[in-house]
Amino acid sequence: MKKSIAFLATTILALTLGACGDKTGNSAEPVAKIAVGENVPPPPGKIWSDVVADTPEMGVVMGNPNAPAKLIEYGSYTCPHCRDFTKEAAEPLRKMVDTGKLSYEYRPFLRDPYDLMMALLAKCGGAEPFFPMTEQLFANQEAFFTKAQGLDQKFAEDAMKQPANQRFITLAGPTGLIDFVKQRGISEDKAKQCLADTKTADALVAKVQEGAKQFDITGTPTFILNGEVVKDTASWELLRTKLTEAGL
Repeated sequence: MKKSIAFLATTILALTLGACGDKTGNSAEPVAKIAVGENVPPPPGKIWSDVVADTPEMGVVMGNPNAPAKLIEYGSYTCPHCRDFTKEAAEPLRKMVDTGKLSYEYRPFLRDPYDLMMALLAKCGGAEPFFPMTEQLFANQEAFFTKAQGLDQKFAEDAMKQPANQRFITLAGPTGLIDFVKQRGISEDKAKQCLADTKTADALVAKVQEGAKQFDITGTPTFILNGEVVKDTASWELLRTKLTEAGL
C-alpha cells in the first residue's frame, strides 16, 4: 500500500473496521524471558510514567529510557480494539512503567485520513500531554465515528481535493475534533496549524510504511517487545499474560 498524502486523498473516507485486529486471538508461542532485575528509581520528584519523549519513529515513549523491557504498540485511533485495549491497559501499564523495568511507546498506525488527523492533533501539544490526549481520543471514538459517518460523501471527497495544508482542517471541523482539542488546552489556531502541517503528516505516513514493512503489521493493535512481534495478541488480557511470561 502506498503511504503518502496523495494516497490518503483517494482512500475511502468512510470509517471501517478493516485491519483492526481480533482481540480474541491467542498464541501458544511464548515470549522470550527478559532479565528485568530490580525496580529502578525515577529521577527526583518524578515517577517514570511522567518521563515522556518523542521518538524518531514519530511515536511517543513513556518511562525509563534504559528500561530492560521495551514495549511498542502500533495502534489506530479508528480501531475499536485499540480503543478497548487503551481503556483496559492505560493504568496497569503505567504501574508497570513506574517500576523502571518497562518503557512503553505508542506509534500511530494510519488506516484512513481520520487516523492521520487524530495523530496530528494528539501530537499537537508535544510529548507531555500526548498519552492523556490519546486516551481521551479513544474514549470519544464512537462520537467521532457517528459524526464522520454522517458526513456527506461529496463533502468528504471535496475536502480531500483541497490543498494539502487545508484538507484536514476542512474535514476535521464537522467531526468535532477541533472543538475536542480546544477543550483540552490546544487553541483553535494551534489545532489548525497542526492539521496543516504537511511535513509532519508526510513523516507519520513514511514511518507507518516503514513499521508495517519491518514488523509485517496486518492489524491493530500490534505489539513489539524488545524488537519481536508479540503474535496474536490484541487485548490487555493477552498482553498482560505475555508480559508476565517475559518476567514483568
